[in-house]
Amino acid sequence: MKILTYKWLILALGILFEVLGTVCMKYAEGFTKLIPSVFVFVFYGLALAALVFVLEKMEVSIAYAIWAGAGTALIAMLGIIWFNEPVSVAKVVSIGLIILGILGLELFD
Repeated sequence: MKILTYKWLILALGILFEVLGTVCMKYAEGFTKLIPSVFVFVFYGLALAALVFVLEKMEVSIAYAIWAGAGTALIAMLGIIWFNEPVSVAKVVSIGLIILGILGLELFD
């Protein structure tokens, strides 16, 4: 149980860092803003480091799909909520399908 908790905690941190790195990309404005630009590299470095540690305990196909899919779904939701991006039924359904795919990968492994 301890290993299960460890791998999921590290994977969740990796996803969080990846999302923060992507948000910083938006604020970096094409690397013209110094502080957000630096944080892009910091957060993506931490995200990749977390993924490396997770891969010691989890299959790469599952870990990467969850990492990328969860990050994509979270960024899409943040785009709608935080950055006032347009929302449509198709976008919401697509985010839901990503989440279902992530759950399916873990539940049916």
